[in-house]
Amino acid sequence: MAENYTTKSNGQKSVQAAQVAVVMVPLSAQGHLNQLLHLSRLITSCNIPVHYVGATTHIRQAKFRVHGFDPVTVKNLHFHEFPTPPFENPPPNPNASNKFPNHLIPSFYATIHLREPVCSLVRQLLGANNRRVIVIYDSMMTWVVEDVPAIPNAECYRFNSVSAFHTFSMIWDTKGKPSQPGTEIFEDIPSVENVASPELWELWSKQVSLEGKISSGELYNSSRVIEGLYLDLAAKEINGLNLWAIGPFNPLLLTEHNKDSNKRHQTLDWLDKQEPDSVIYVSFGTSTSLLTEEIEQLAIGLEKSLQKFIWVIRDADKGDVFAGEERRAQVPKGYEERIKGRGIIVRDWAPQLEILAHPSTGGFMSHCGWNSCMESISMGVPIAAWPMHSDQPRNSQLVTKFLKIGLIVRHWARRDELVTSEIVENAVRTLMASSDGDEMRKRASELSVAIKKTVTDGGGNGVEMDSFIAHITR
Repeated sequence: MAENYTTKSNGQKSVQAAQVAVVMVPLSAQGHLNQLLHLSRLITSCNIPVHYVGATTHIRQAKFRVHGFDPVTVKNLHFHEFPTPPFENPPPNPNASNKFPNHLIPSFYATIHLREPVCSLVRQLLGANNRRVIVIYDSMMTWVVEDVPAIPNAECYRFNSVSAFHTFSMIWDTKGKPSQPGTEIFEDIPSVENVASPELWELWSKQVSLEGKISSGELYNSSRVIEGLYLDLAAKEINGLNLWAIGPFNPLLLTEHNKDSNKRHQTLDWLDKQEPDSVIYVSFGTSTSLLTEEIEQLAIGLEKSLQKFIWVIRDADKGDVFAGEERRAQVPKGYEERIKGRGIIVRDWAPQLEILAHPSTGGFMSHCGWNSCMESISMGVPIAAWPMHSDQPRNSQLVTKFLKIGLIVRHWARRDELVTSEIVENAVRTLMASSDGDEMRKRASELSVAIKKTVTDGGGNGVEMDSFIAHITR
């Protein structure tokens, strides 16, 4: 309904009196919680109320860890904390043979108890003068929303928390790897062997078996500037449904309102004193715990590289990130003294988006989770890829082979081999202090500029977001 649009001063479009509400149903893992919380912010900027649902501890986690904006101050963003039964919460196992965070599976299974509360919320919103309720659900939460399409005036849209490159490559695998335009790069694509645990595959199969006619369309935290070819190929596989690439979800213009307050993280103050593009940020996300031997080799490699770095050393998240103590990973004796002035070790929660956006950050050693990839790409920072599990091996292929804005630290085919300090040292020096690294940085910067030309001030693809908002308010 074009007549419902008014233009804001920042170029975004606002929907007036559309009488549409959105319910956001994220999976209870950090990268999923974060992406859909950022999407919630974008949708509320169009004057549409968003109701973000989850278990109490995961709502708290999402609010506490979000960076780039304060969700408490966002008008029309409502949080609904629903109780779930207690579940066994084993600690992360850094010695597990598979890097997938199998200890989180119990918390994933507990989400089935959101099924009735979500349906009740949808009915409640429809009874409150909303003519339509839109439910955006994580692809791993299909079983929570399976009853929603039976409710009159309610529609479901599936959010894919991974890249379209990964999505289509999986489809291509199941179809017998047919030769067609766009698949040439798949010739040496990492296999999906051991990317996840049997328990995760079982949970995923439960979601796929329920999909049926639940989804009215699909959403990606991506941009056609990044992977337009694979978004088009993926769109052909969803039986005529609409597909919107409305990313990056994360803000692209970050304010400095906390610069002179105690709230500003110490790493940002340190970065202020460094040269442009001189620091590599090292973090492997929230779902991976490194072996003691891996930590030792990484520490030595970073030290020998003679490059400046910020290194986040944390164990993988537990099902409840606020419960119990975390393992304090040990670095070599005397290490922190030796790197003083050149490196910082962070053991608490780090403001990744702000670090990547800082002009002194010139590289990112990453596990290549899609949330991290999108933040790095949108901020123009090249990636040293060290994939651990799930979609990460294929995301690393997208970054290094297709976009050419990074290099591989650990090849997936050699995932069982220890990454030595020499490998780390060479990768860091190549990315941060070589002509090849300079070229990757240049391409990453150009890609960032191209992305920003397509988005609104707060993030999100303007054209695709307009299309999606027009569709749900039709």
